[in-house]
Amino acid sequence: MNPSNMGMMNKIIFYEERNFQGRSYECMSDCPDMSSYLNRCHSCRVESGCFMVYDRTNFMGNQYFMRRGEYADYMSMMGMSDCIRSCRMIPMHRGSYRMRIYERENFMGQMYEMMEDCENIMDRFSMSNCMSCNVMEGHWLMYEQPHFRGRMMYMRPGEYRSFMSMGMGMSGMRFMSMRRIMDSCY
Repeated sequence: MNPSNMGMMNKIIFYEERNFQGRSYECMSDCPDMSSYLNRCHSCRVESGCFMVYDRTNFMGNQYFMRRGEYADYMSMMGMSDCIRSCRMIPMHRGSYRMRIYERENFMGQMYEMMEDCENIMDRFSMSNCMSCNVMEGHWLMYEQPHFRGRMMYMRPGEYRSFMSMGMGMSGMRFMSMRRIMDSCY
């Protein structure tokens, strides 16, 4: 971690047009609905910290992880079909990471405790499905495909009893790989 970043606030700037053009909106915290600030959002610049951005209001829909950098046309870069409608700041976490994953909903079936990234739950745990989890420490990204690919979901500390009911499409979402959001992204 770079000591010069220790006191810095998280900050993302959204722009209505590609290539940082048009009206802009600076954000340093969660924003459940960007429509009161911008008509649309087609590019952004993360000046510090990490954010999850969503293609629907109230932190719903497809999610995308953004770390410090410039996203002149993130829609084509990330394959987004719609523009950003809401964003959530990811707080910096110092300390250990711990999460329990469960094969079935409501913390049933096989359970494994993880403290590090997992590229493929099938290979590592012989687990074909992950339908619920309990995040005890740290902030995590969970991916629908092995090797940190496909749609993702941000998980902060808390209990997640059913991924099927979390509003991720008609059939819900299953996760096959998990990654810690580390200080190195700041």
